Amino acid sequence: MFDVIGKRRFFYLLSLLLTIPGLIFILISPFSDAGLQLTIDYTGGTRWEIKFADPNVTPDEVEQVFADNGLEATAIRTQSGFIEIKTEPIGLVEQEPSPSPSASPSGSGSGAPTASAGATGSPAASAIPSASPASSASAGAGASTGATASPGASASPSASPAPASGNTELPTAGKLGEMVTALESRLGEIEAQRSLTTIGAVVSSDLLNQAIVLIVVGSLGIVTWITYRFRDVKFGVTALVSLLHDVVVVVGTFAILGTFFQVEIDALFVTAMLTVIGFSVHDTIVVFDRIRENRARHLGEPFEEIVNHSILQTFGRSITTSLTVLLTLLALFLFGGSAISDFVLALLIGIIIGTYSSIFVASPLLVDWYAWEDRRRGRLPTTRAPRARRAAS
Repeated sequence: MFDVIGKRRFFYLLSLLLTIPGLIFILISPFSDAGLQLTIDYTGGTRWEIKFADPNVTPDEVEQVFADNGLEATAIRTQSGFIEIKTEPIGLVEQEPSPSPSASPSGSGSGAPTASAGATGSPAASAIPSASPASSASAGAGASTGATASPGASASPSASPAPASGNTELPTAGKLGEMVTALESRLGEIEAQRSLTTIGAVVSSDLLNQAIVLIVVGSLGIVTWITYRFRDVKFGVTALVSLLHDVVVVVGTFAILGTFFQVEIDALFVTAMLTVIGFSVHDTIVVFDRIRENRARHLGEPFEEIVNHSILQTFGRSITTSLTVLLTLLALFLFGGSAISDFVLALLIGIIIGTYSSIFVASPLLVDWYAWEDRRRGRLPTTRAPRARRAAS
């Protein structure tokens, strides 16, 4: 019989080797370009993917054009030949304050024309007469978030509205239109545009705060339920430690991949993390439930042996469940396309590490906590003598 609990020190060491490198890269992320690479969903800015007719145009040349126009940008070449540009939010329309009811004349007979504002529904709408319907809708979405225009965009009354994600038409107005002209005059014709997205700072900060709240509330809710379900806070806390272990490993892996391979964290990453947390705690509950059953069934046996026996009883089920999920995720990762590849990669890593932590982290921690409590209260460890006598009889 394989002694999982007896070898728990080895598994603790393995967990440290899995978590410490990623944790280092997570901690250095706020202070350097290494570590987590966040998309504009969380940082705010403009992301622009274009391809020049001249394949010899380099990202450094594109960055230089932006610098000459007063914008700091970073550019990289993607595998499909497009150049991905990230810069500050440009092309956003500043929202004009709507008139308060008290400011409008009532029965004064002043003859001031107010029909145009009522017809458009918002004075801001009349500020962009040349915008297309699609652009106006996008502008309204961007303006309603509270995002403000960049200095380059606000300097011109014809500032273009916030472009929609996935827009494939080159902008012709505002600061973005100026950048198209500058790039084409310096580097040649822009052959194609794959996407153009602008997100303001207010939207990005709200998304980041919501992501943190979702993960924290989800984790605390899980701990509360497990504590209630097993009538013991030790089960809830060890499950939480196991979840934190999984989160650190997944986020740390993406911090390392972001440092060396420019893999970014987007809004889907939060969905992946919540899925990993749910899957991991499901596996942990299966093991914990068997531990509770075996404690009642094998009174007098050492708790360490009860836990080890419970792990072995549920081991096949845990591995089989995880493998079926991993095979599906592997197919998605290989054939699902680049749009979801990072999301599926996070799930793959999370499911593997979640299965590992349920067996080799959560249960051993529970054993050590009970052993520490026994030593603190001066209780002697339970012997196996009663069971030996039953076997002999």
